[in-house]
Amino acid sequence: MRHGPPLGWLHELAVSRGQGLETSLSAALGKRASVRIVSLVPSVTETLTAWDRTPIACTRFCERPDLRHIGGTKDPDIDLIAGLSPDLVVMDAEENRREDHDSLLDRGIAVHVLHVRSLLDVNPSMTELAERVDARWEPFQLSKDVPRRARAFVPIWRNPWIALGAPTYGDSLLSHLGVENVIAGEGPYPRVALDDIASRAPDVVLAPSEPYPFSKRQLPELSAIAPTVFVDGKNLFWWGVRSADAVAQLNCELEVALLNLDSSGGRPFS
Repeated sequence: MRHGPPLGWLHELAVSRGQGLETSLSAALGKRASVRIVSLVPSVTETLTAWDRTPIACTRFCERPDLRHIGGTKDPDIDLIAGLSPDLVVMDAEENRREDHDSLLDRGIAVHVLHVRSLLDVNPSMTELAERVDARWEPFQLSKDVPRRARAFVPIWRNPWIALGAPTYGDSLLSHLGVENVIAGEGPYPRVALDDIASRAPDVVLAPSEPYPFSKRQLPELSAIAPTVFVDGKNLFWWGVRSADAVAQLNCELEVALLNLDSSGGRPFS
């Protein structure tokens, strides 16, 4: 999740309204070089670029200053997108708004909607997208789930405080790595009160670098709840071409951080 709570509208909506569109854009257009893609999802922009399908435009959150920006994930400029005459716009039901999806379809623009909410969604979703843009996705293999080793609170926004919940990609990743989310049963991105979180006695606070840029400035608030570890938000929230390496990197970060916290006299981990 990035840049505000998602709406989580259904993938099936786009499938039902997009019937009859070509599965492979290159098959429809004849040459891959002529494919014009707009990406409204930072993870997708990164993945398309790795596939040599660099978008003609993307959001300002995609961290691509070299590409044209068409607004944010929640407020894209539909007129600007239409003016670019894209062959395809790629969206995600967690990141983007249904009304923007509908506006694009109403203008006759082909839209491909992803809905990635767990690690298990990545391979089939990327395979489907690769087929749509005539690229190739090499599925990655997940190792066995790590036994539970900590209970964590994962804030993703401040003022108001919003937390990572479930079902979400980030929660799924952490669960795979043996981290239990203390608010996993309260929806994908619930608003929370810090005193309530403290009463749940998490072993650790995992503070990501995005969507809110948590840093040492927030350490007094967070460490009052539990020992705090700062983690790379991209590894936790960006899926696609980075997923396999992100799982490995985050696992290493957690192993080192939890070991250091445990040896320094922090709370015993579950």
